[in-house]
Amino acid sequence: MFAKHTVYKHDNYNMLTVEVQGKTLVVREISDQWGEECHKFISRPEMMDWANRRFRAEDFPGGEEELKQTIETLRNI
Repeated sequence: MFAKHTVYKHDNYNMLTVEVQGKTLVVREISDQWGEECHKFISRPEMMDWANRRFRAEDFPGGEEELKQTIETLRNI
């Protein structure tokens, strides 16, 4: 059984989840603009590097505060 974490969910079409599958982290990014993208990482530092490059404050309705919360949630997985 895999542990699944919801990082954020704005609605049914805009969400980010992380499944912990042993040592592998599977990030599913669902957006109404791009559909579903799946990213696999073999370490948390690799996932955090991706997240820090991927997200900007303007990507979130809540701006900088929501970006910080998203990064912190990912860091705690």
